[in-house]
Amino acid sequence: MLNIQEYRHSIDKMSSNLKEMRDSLDIASLLVAIEQNEEEMNKQEFWNDNEKAQKVIQENKSLKDTVEEYNQLSESLEEIELLIEIGLEESDDSICKEIEKSIDNLEKDIDNMRIKTLLSGEYDRNNAILSINAGTGGLDAQDWAQMLLRMYTRWGERKGYKVRLLDILSDPEAGIKSATLLIEGLNAYGYLKSEKGVHRIVRISPFDPSGKRHTSFASIDVTPELDDSIEIEINQSDLKIDTYRASGAGGQHVNTTDSAVRITHIPTGVVVQCQNERSQHMNKDRAMRMLMAKLIELKELEQKEKIEDIQGKYSQITWGSQIRSYVFQPYKMVKDHRTNAEIGNVDSVMDGNIDLFINEYLKMNKIKK
Repeated sequence: MLNIQEYRHSIDKMSSNLKEMRDSLDIASLLVAIEQNEEEMNKQEFWNDNEKAQKVIQENKSLKDTVEEYNQLSESLEEIELLIEIGLEESDDSICKEIEKSIDNLEKDIDNMRIKTLLSGEYDRNNAILSINAGTGGLDAQDWAQMLLRMYTRWGERKGYKVRLLDILSDPEAGIKSATLLIEGLNAYGYLKSEKGVHRIVRISPFDPSGKRHTSFASIDVTPELDDSIEIEINQSDLKIDTYRASGAGGQHVNTTDSAVRITHIPTGVVVQCQNERSQHMNKDRAMRMLMAKLIELKELEQKEKIEDIQGKYSQITWGSQIRSYVFQPYKMVKDHRTNAEIGNVDSVMDGNIDLFINEYLKMNKIKK
């Protein structure tokens, strides 16, 4: 027999979630914005400013995608209700499996879209610059940093993002001392901002002949990539710019010229570097964007009006503030200490399946607000 009461409960819950989402997204306002953008795009002088035109087109596509995704969810809900009616009219219990599968799929799709509505920060839609630094633990920590580099690369690829290695400092013995990734795609920063902090691993060390369990650390720093429309005044006399020979994969001259660039902002101690672009000029340009993003973040944290008001060494993370533990021994579990989200499949997490932790962090921040 069709379990109408159970199905009706699921339908009512999804209908309520969709209504809440419609109000949160303000679909009516999005439709007005789409209409205004299209009027602008139809003007003869629209392409006079190519850069501005591209931004309008990109924004309009994003708005349309949001509205279309919401409409598809609403249509799917109506289709499920129709399936239930057909099952009742024809007394066809065999339709139950199809109904249950459709409900499960729709619940997941609604939850995924609800997560997107939590990305409302000023820079959430931007690309993300993610830096990894090995902490205490010697070769173990460097190996751990390399494992995290692979994890975030795999995550980005799974999400359909473009992942580029901007800078890497490898160790001849094992692992990496540091690396910087540019992850390009809509909402990359909105998702990855949850990863900023210290990540701890507990495992049997592959570098210890006695087979003892070791604890190692690596820090993750995440900033949004800023576009050319965002400006911040930086006094050139406050910058120390060094060039050095690039050591990783890169352009044609990467190992024969001093194309890599390191920029230090003297008043704050912020250091950024880039080596994997094709020229010193491109590396410097990328490094300056990274610096601006870090200074804007620092200014917001300190609530200062001017960058010049911020003095002292820039400290990303303290080693006592681990946000997540990855335990390989004596049991297997990954646990986020902020949300208490945990999972036993460590291998899956290390292969880039970290959406559980990202989503729970976004939900927690929404509740706090």
